[in-house]
Amino acid sequence: MKRIAFHGIEVDQCTQCRGIWFDLLEHEDLKKTFGSELIDTGRTPSDASSDARVLSCPRCQARMGSTHDIEQPHIVYEKCSACSGVFFDAGEFKDFKEYTLAEKLKSWIG
Repeated sequence: MKRIAFHGIEVDQCTQCRGIWFDLLEHEDLKKTFGSELIDTGRTPSDASSDARVLSCPRCQARMGSTHDIEQPHIVYEKCSACSGVFFDAGEFKDFKEYTLAEKLKSWIG
């Protein structure tokens, strides 16, 4: 992992897969920060949303589980049940930031 700082928020990016580790709520803070999608380099791997993947938390080594974003259910990322950090595969944070008008309407309608 290598550290990346953007407007005072430090995240960790895997040097191999380019996925990004966010400590508690950092992904939400950066979602609101203009231009923060630039930290997300690389392409989303084909097994990104696979429930068969088993990932360990880079902070506490606990097993991470797959989680869907409430507002954008097509986005699946891994969350640590122990420390509440999250891991986005390469490309997923960019998608997370692109909350479209269609997605907003869908969430309001239900």
